[in-house]
Amino acid sequence: MSNLVLEKYSIGVGDRFAHQAKAQLAACLRAAERGVAVVPVWNKSNREHKIVGSEPSSVRAAADRAVRELAWKRPYHVDADHINLGTVERFLEPSDFFTLDVAETIGRAPEAGTAEEFVGRHPELVGRIVIAGIPEPFQVSREQALGAAYKYLRAVREAGEIYRHIAGRKGAGTFITEVSMDETDSPQTPPELLLILAAIADEKIPIQTIAPKFTGRFNKGVDYVGNVEQFEKEFSEDLAVIAHAVPHYGLPQNLKLSVHSGSDKFSIYAAIRRSVRRFNAGVHVKTAGTTWLEELIGLAEAGPQGLALAKEVYARAYEHLDELCAPYAAVIDIDPRRLPAPEEVSRWTAEQYTGAVRHDQKNPLFNPSVRQLLHVGYKVAAGMGERYTGMLEACESDIARNVTTNLWERHLEPLFVRA
Repeated sequence: MSNLVLEKYSIGVGDRFAHQAKAQLAACLRAAERGVAVVPVWNKSNREHKIVGSEPSSVRAAADRAVRELAWKRPYHVDADHINLGTVERFLEPSDFFTLDVAETIGRAPEAGTAEEFVGRHPELVGRIVIAGIPEPFQVSREQALGAAYKYLRAVREAGEIYRHIAGRKGAGTFITEVSMDETDSPQTPPELLLILAAIADEKIPIQTIAPKFTGRFNKGVDYVGNVEQFEKEFSEDLAVIAHAVPHYGLPQNLKLSVHSGSDKFSIYAAIRRSVRRFNAGVHVKTAGTTWLEELIGLAEAGPQGLALAKEVYARAYEHLDELCAPYAAVIDIDPRRLPAPEEVSRWTAEQYTGAVRHDQKNPLFNPSVRQLLHVGYKVAAGMGERYTGMLEACESDIARNVTTNLWERHLEPLFVRA
């Protein structure tokens, strides 16, 4: 059996309630019609499954059903998103893509002597480092290399343990491996990323995507906040490091960058598009929770009952603001003064509700604080059970239109298709 290989362009599509897979796939079909293959990767984390009360098998079932109904002929995948040794078990059967989350061990010292032995084994990581595509060589001291080894080696070792556990159960070559390194205090420098990739190769992890940290804030469901020029410089340098590391360390030829919380980062999409074309590289972008927001917009547009339910979700989220925001504190930026009282929202028209939530920055009604609160408020809808999912089914056409339009017009077209 040949190894499972992730295609050049892929989009990580989240679907909190497993009702929009067909609408999401319809956007990928539009890209295919324009001559660009973008492979969907349905992702849902253990935390999301626990909040919604779902099982990983539901993601696989929804994806398979959408692929059958739309006669999708290209590959597609199901991502066990942000798993570790403690959570991976329930994902083993339905998933063929595993995002290894080692954030908690970044910065923890490795076993005594490990860093020194690693740097001694890799003299190419010390001194003058020349990387094609980066104008100036890097000068790295042994102390700097040791510092990076102390910061990242234990995390890479843990990624190796998770990978080997999955491979032992599923078989090597039957799944795609991503390593997440984005949850750290500062972006990795090119020499640090090179060191991480060397360590991953030493661990014999056949990594196909890596998620480094970039400058700026990647808040959930809203645009990038930061210096776009600096982001493009870092993104391009990371692509250059990958192109350098692949032949040097025998890493998979299709290794590419993964952008986490990539949904609605409109201001950096042109930078990503330019960079991947310049390097003829691939990219994986995770969009996740924006689908759930398009569900709310579709409900509001569908008629009085859908609008009433969408307003109720906001009212309950407003009441539980602190509880809902706590797990996402590092990736949201809500101004409580910009949150209207539920009494005010109860009087909104459908146009006012959708104007506040839909990510149209030119619309004076758009309210990023409302959007972010609802983004993390899917727990409220989960608590409604069949009352919410039943309304999704009743309003399917309005919701599907919004989901497909959002993914195609705001994500796939500017990222992968635009000239």
